[in-house]
Amino acid sequence: MALHQRPGPRTDRDLTNGSAPVPDPGTSAAARQAAAGSAALARTAATARLLTALTFLWAFGDKTFGWGYATPSGKGWIDGGSPTRGFLSGVSAGPLEEVCHSWAGAAWADWLFMLGLLGIGVALASGVALRATAVAGTLMMALMWAAEWPPARHLSDGAPSMSTNPLVDYHVLYAALLTVLAVACAGRTWGLGRWWERQPVVRRNRWLR
Repeated sequence: MALHQRPGPRTDRDLTNGSAPVPDPGTSAAARQAAAGSAALARTAATARLLTALTFLWAFGDKTFGWGYATPSGKGWIDGGSPTRGFLSGVSAGPLEEVCHSWAGAAWADWLFMLGLLGIGVALASGVALRATAVAGTLMMALMWAAEWPPARHLSDGAPSMSTNPLVDYHVLYAALLTVLAVACAGRTWGLGRWWERQPVVRRNRWLR
């Protein structure tokens, strides 16, 4: 009597004559599509990061050197002008009106404002410390929003405020964008984000990422 081994369930390797399992074309296509979408999203976030960095760095440069746009030539910080006097002294609505007037032109206010613009711009351009940058940028935008006080329909002299939105203006949008860039780890693409995250001090303090 011939002995026959009881057949067991055939595997993918049996079905392909001992070769490796054949990948599912649909799964591979979906994986490639997901990877391409992730890469496109990373590049989009990096582009938004660099454009936002340029916005802050341009404001710093114009206020420092007086490039003739928002700051007239010869009126820059380097020429003895005050980056905060014009804005803060012009506040004419809201609960911080008197406080802003008292801060206008103060040396400490000038330094804090300019260092904030420079620090946020450099961090965004390099792609490092985006979480701390989002916190600092949101605080700056919140103070500027409160100074302009968009909810006011009229200024303190009774003139129309010309506010375009009582709640969500460009300060709120900038704060939201900074938060999104930090959450998306936008510094990893076209930036030093990955290198920054490997630093020992950053590994020990994740809030520095």
